Formats: sequence, structure tokens, C-alpha cells
Amino acid sequence: MLRYALPLTLILASALAGCNSTAPAPEAAAPQVAHTNITPPDFKLPDGSGCSADVARWQAIQKNDLEMGHVGQGVYNQIQTEIAQAAAACQAGRDGEARAMVSASKRRHGYPG
Repeated sequence: MLRYALPLTLILASALAGCNSTAPAPEAAAPQVAHTNITPPDFKLPDGSGCSADVARWQAIQKNDLEMGHVGQGVYNQIQTEIAQAAAACQAGRDGEARAMVSASKRRHGYPG
């Protein structure tokens, strides 16, 4: 019986030593990005000039950014309100005001003006 005691003691000791291991804990996985899309190759900004073109281009950029996940729905909704106000000014013949509104919206949300 003693003949089995020593090997059994060694096995139990090594098993218990494994429980006290100081191996580093696995690192947490990096958070995943919700969307990894890029602008589709066929994306084209609307042509034209004046305030109606500025409004249309800002609208297209926002639609694209929402679809790619670069802007959240709440921010998108806020920008849509700003775009609607600029579009109303443009339709009323206030070109300069409408273009200034689009530019201000871009700056407010971190886009180049």
C-alpha cells in the first residue's frame, strides 16, 4: 500500500499546485465595431449648384453615414431637422441663409464645412 502512496501524493500535489497557478488571465476581447461598411463604390453626391445642391449633398452624406453606422439614429434625426430647415429657407429664396445653415450643421456635427 505504501508503494502507491508516494506516486499518489505526487499526483495530488501537482494537481493542487495547478490551482494556485499565477498564469495571466486572458485579455478581454476588443469591442467590435457595429458596422464595418465603407461607402459603396457607386455612391455619388448630387450635382448642381446653389442652396438646393448643398442641401441635397448634405442629405446624401447623412443617409450614407447612417447606413454605414457612422452616425447614430438620434444624431441623424437631429441633422434631418436641420436639413429640413435649410431646405425650407432655400425654397423660400433665402439662398445665403440656407447655405449658412448647412455649413453650421456640418460644423456642429464635426464635418468639414
